[in-house]
Amino acid sequence: MQELQLRDIHEAVRPAFWPPAAGWWWLALAAILLVLVLGWWLRRRRRYRQALLKLFDETLAQAADNPARVLAISGLLRRAARRHDRAADTLEGEAWLAFLNQGLIDAPFKAEVATLLLQGGFRADVDAQQLQVLQALARRRFLLWMGVRP
Repeated sequence: MQELQLRDIHEAVRPAFWPPAAGWWWLALAAILLVLVLGWWLRRRRRYRQALLKLFDETLAQAADNPARVLAISGLLRRAARRHDRAADTLEGEAWLAFLNQGLIDAPFKAEVATLLLQGGFRADVDAQQLQVLQALARRRFLLWMGVRP
């Protein structure tokens, strides 16, 4: 038998770290685009939320007194409810309150707040503290129906 002459094994040159392969460039480009689109979407969403809050606050600021503020709150809630369900703005009384509480865990539109919302616009005197509670609940519900987290 013939003897073969063996040579030393030489490892191949490792690929360089830079420049990366084309797939890595595409992945980096996709990541950058994703960050840009996400930033644009978040900015747009924040502006929409700020516009809704401004609308809510300006509508209440234009009301002359507390009963007018209650009517303004009711109008804003009905406006937002129409976006959620077309027939919602025609609801009255207990049906309207049940619709307001729909989907909320603690059902906040009850007792004094419910009475204030239903009758407060027709009263001569409205308690400022109850109005603040109603305003906070209405703002939360308004934002939820308009598709924004409160």
